[in-house]
Amino acid sequence: MGLALIAAALAGIGTLQCLFGLYAVRRFARTEADQHCRVSRAPVTVLKPLCGNEPLLEQSLESCFLQDYPEFQIVFGVQDPADPAIAVVEKLRQRYPGRDVHLVVDCTMHGPNRKISNLINMLPAARHDILVISDSDLHLPKNYLDRLVCELEKPGTGLVTTLYIGAPAQPKGLWTTVLGATQISHGFLPGVLMSRLMGRQDCLGSTTMFRRDTLERTGGFGPLVQVLAEDNVFGQRVRELGLTIGLADIIPAATVPEPDLPSLWQHELRWTRTIRELAPASLCASILQYPLFWSLVALVAAPNAPEVLAVFLLSLTARAACTRGIDKALKEMVGRPAVPTPIWLLPLRDVLSVMEIAAAFCVNQVIWRGHKMAATGVCTVPVQGRPSEIR
Repeated sequence: MGLALIAAALAGIGTLQCLFGLYAVRRFARTEADQHCRVSRAPVTVLKPLCGNEPLLEQSLESCFLQDYPEFQIVFGVQDPADPAIAVVEKLRQRYPGRDVHLVVDCTMHGPNRKISNLINMLPAARHDILVISDSDLHLPKNYLDRLVCELEKPGTGLVTTLYIGAPAQPKGLWTTVLGATQISHGFLPGVLMSRLMGRQDCLGSTTMFRRDTLERTGGFGPLVQVLAEDNVFGQRVRELGLTIGLADIIPAATVPEPDLPSLWQHELRWTRTIRELAPASLCASILQYPLFWSLVALVAAPNAPEVLAVFLLSLTARAACTRGIDKALKEMVGRPAVPTPIWLLPLRDVLSVMEIAAAFCVNQVIWRGHKMAATGVCTVPVQGRPSEIR
């Protein structure tokens, strides 16, 4: 019974943290947009590194073409002349002939981080001084660039990033994509907002806007090609310049494409292993944020105790209410309806997250788009696997 009581207490802590996360999301959603920076709207170059024809790629890239912004350039980059993403870019270029689009095809590798190698090859094609690295899987609201530039123009801001929610590639009939999406929308997103309330300013790599001279002052892309968590390192270097990392009041959606549990595991393990490399103590402490895991432990330890069952039901009710509350609070900022998370997935989600944290301390390599990488980002070697394992 002692183990059950300890686990029940930890479940209570996790439930309180979930409620705090909901508070942080609602607080962020109530922030009034600053409209006073619309006068400049300086030209922007969007850097879109690509690798393969991932699910919903055409829809996500098209959202960049549809930006409501007076002058912007889109630079796409691939490292393989046979990359199927090229055909998607050409199709969109024909559909929107008035857009300023440049495609860079360059197989040059500058180091083990392939995304940064791609960006190094793309940078000479960028015409404007304001740059934004935007991941290929992001579905962008039409005012995405407008809100990013607005935040960048605030005094002392050196870099702007955004939150994002998970968008299941197949929300109907494929529960793994919903399982991945809820981790982003209801775990990662409120976690970032809670950390910012406590003073942290992290660069979230899906969107990174900055000025060209800021990039040069931090040493450029070159040094980042040797690290796995390039977004975190870049953010640290911007902070060392005495500049702040702004969080724009706009939220794109990121495609969650994983068709099965093994591929979702590999993808999320890469995230978790990277966090272990950067902040192992924080990762260990994060196991407290999964109340359903701890309430299940309590149930296993004392299956016949009615008070333990009550703790589980209370935790489940709170988790479900927080997921619905987050979706409702962010509806206006996201601009698209959220895919509901079935309540039966929530216990599985908490258990899977804790298992990934444990596994992160047992592995030293991760898989990124078919390449095995050391967790420090020092080396990469090809890896063979089923298509569902390649992410």
